[in-house]
Amino acid sequence: MRTGAESALGDGVMTGKDRFELWRDALAKTRECEATSAHADSFQAELRSSALGQVTLLGTSFPSARVRRTERMVRRSHGPELYHLTFLTAGSQALRHGADRTEKHRSGDLVFLDSSHPYDARLFGGGPGKPRIEGVGADFPVSLLPIPPRLLRGLLGRGLPAREGSGALLAQFLLGLDRQADVLQPAEAARLGTVLVDLTAAWLARELDAASQLPPDARHRALVENIRAFIRHNLHDPALTPATIAAAHHISVSHLHRLFTQHSQGETVAAWIRSQRLKKAHRDLTDPALQDVPVHVIAARCGMFRASEFSRAFKTAYGLSPREHRHRARCEPGGQ
Repeated sequence: MRTGAESALGDGVMTGKDRFELWRDALAKTRECEATSAHADSFQAELRSSALGQVTLLGTSFPSARVRRTERMVRRSHGPELYHLTFLTAGSQALRHGADRTEKHRSGDLVFLDSSHPYDARLFGGGPGKPRIEGVGADFPVSLLPIPPRLLRGLLGRGLPAREGSGALLAQFLLGLDRQADVLQPAEAARLGTVLVDLTAAWLARELDAASQLPPDARHRALVENIRAFIRHNLHDPALTPATIAAAHHISVSHLHRLFTQHSQGETVAAWIRSQRLKKAHRDLTDPALQDVPVHVIAARCGMFRASEFSRAFKTAYGLSPREHRHRARCEPGGQ
């Protein structure tokens, strides 16, 4: 559920300087800092904020700027200490963290900071094709993370690539949350905030080689989210079964079933696979790029190879046959 500053800041009547001041004020609500930009006269930016329980999800886009948090700002902060997690999706950053350490970050990096240390960030747009800084991240209390802060000192301010494993899963989860934040209900958002912290803990533990330091519940929730990502990536595979999923994650089938139902409100692995395949087919049938692909081919691409079974399951789930759903989408205003 979106809260706070929404999407594009300002309107066409405001000057660039007005929009810059509005952005700076909105940014200051998320952390005390000093922001400057050489583009203040023509400034345009987005700053999205969503509440996920005790976690605040942030999405942003803006031209090149400098953001500083000084020792004085750190000393006079009265709120709880926070961790700041950022996934940089466009542009680059030179971050001075601590006394004399400067790290360079680029698009595709995850960056982890805390509010108890000063920093000086110089952020640069990505060039003519995409001359802006873009990213999505989260702020949450230090107390939520089940890893002692002393173990994390060496990771603060570093740019860690999110290309594989738990880092890639965390980055994709952040992007998915940002896309769906408008439609999340408060209770659902709070649960997903907990999952986000668990995924962050799993990623940091991997970087520290300290997975054993995580509480069992945190490890289990992160594992279940990893299993869900594996399922979504392999929906096309007819051999996607609880046995193959368990083998891929080095756990027994009984342990997989127990974990999944515990963290999925009782839904079984097989039922979740089926629902995800139907959701993918539901989306693909309204995709203009796939309008000439036969229905049975789309079903097969989603791992459902028996046309009659697919049609019955689809109608049970959505109240329409696959062909009726595609036809309705084409006839609706703005459809194909």
